[in-house]
Amino acid sequence: MNEQSPIIYLIDDDAAVRDALTLLLRQSGFSVESFDGAESFLAAFRPARSRVACAIVDLQMPGMNGAELQQTLLARGSELPLIFLTAHGDIPATVRAMKAGASDFLTKPVTRASLLESLSVALETSCRLLGRKADQRDAASRLAGLSPREREVATLAVQGLTSKEIGKQLNISYRTVEIHRARVMAKSNAASLVELANLLFESSKAAATAIPPSTPQAELPVAIKR
Repeated sequence: MNEQSPIIYLIDDDAAVRDALTLLLRQSGFSVESFDGAESFLAAFRPARSRVACAIVDLQMPGMNGAELQQTLLARGSELPLIFLTAHGDIPATVRAMKAGASDFLTKPVTRASLLESLSVALETSCRLLGRKADQRDAASRLAGLSPREREVATLAVQGLTSKEIGKQLNISYRTVEIHRARVMAKSNAASLVELANLLFESSKAAATAIPPSTPQAELPVAIKR
């Protein structure tokens, strides 16, 4: 099995269901990790920074149910796509799950085609999220070497202020601003102010996602489109 194949977390208290789905998924080329409940999954789950993944979750389980697992993951800041698969689904439960960000809501018994179609959508979402996080980490890394003053100059520069205007606002000379701007572009390896603006935007999003969900977040700068 390719270690980098998409990984599917299968969470269901029914051993027969786990065995059947595990076989189906592995035959379809996926890596599978199965769990008999939400608690055992949460104890083992470590989000992969570069592994496409999603979870198939039973709704009704002893102890923590699927909806409670979804809320727990959201509270932890996890963006793992969830597909609910249950024999006890109803419209209100479906609506609540989808509003909370579930990728899909399927009822048992499910056909192979329906499950694989849902997995395709969930894994595409996972791939997109991983790409976004990689962009954010890259931006944060490229800007990590900026001094506080260089970051101030960079922030004002991408807002369209000239070096003279920046110097006046920061009470420093035009020549000093020019030196800071040159250092900013060199350290960030940005080819233009547009690229620098997007680096600052992605970096700010990376910082915001590191803040606990209950902490108010500052408004993010707006990315500049090329």
